[in-house]
Amino acid sequence: MKKIIAGVALAVAASTTMAANGPAGCGAGTLVFPNASSLPEHVMAATTNGLSGNQTFGMTSGTLGCEGAGGAKMTRAYMGENMEQLVSDAARGQGEALEALSALMGVEAADTVEFNKTLQANFEAIFVSAETTTENAYDSMIQVMAQSTTLAKYVG
Repeated sequence: MKKIIAGVALAVAASTTMAANGPAGCGAGTLVFPNASSLPEHVMAATTNGLSGNQTFGMTSGTLGCEGAGGAKMTRAYMGENMEQLVSDAARGQGEALEALSALMGVEAADTVEFNKTLQANFEAIFVSAETTTENAYDSMIQVMAQSTTLAKYVG
C-alpha cells in the first residue's frame, strides 16, 4: 500500500512540475478528467498521465492538451524530471530522452542527428559534474547550440 501511495505522489509531483493545463498538467489524464476541480480528480488525472507516460509524447507532438507546451520553461522542467536519462543519452549521442528533448525544443527531424552529436561532443561542458543543476545544464546546452550554425536557429 505504501508503494502505491508513493507512486501516486510521485506521479502527481512529476505531472504538476510539467503542468501546462493546471495541477495535473497536460496529457490523457487531463482529457479524461477535463473539468477536474477537486483534489481527488486532480490526483486521478495526474495518475493517468504519470502511469501511462503520455505527457512526454503530448509535449513533443503538441497533442493531448499539450499544445504550445514547449519553450524554455517546459524544456527546463523536462530536463529536471529526466536528468539521469538525459545524461545517459547525451553520453551515448542517442536515446528516447534526447529525442524527446530535441522535439520539445522544436529541432527539426533533419537536424536531430546534429543535435545528438553536438550534445555528445560537448557532454563535459553541459554536464560538468554529478552536481550539475538543471539550470546549469540547460544554460550550457543553449550556449553550445548557439555556437553551431545548424542548431543556433533553435536558441532564443
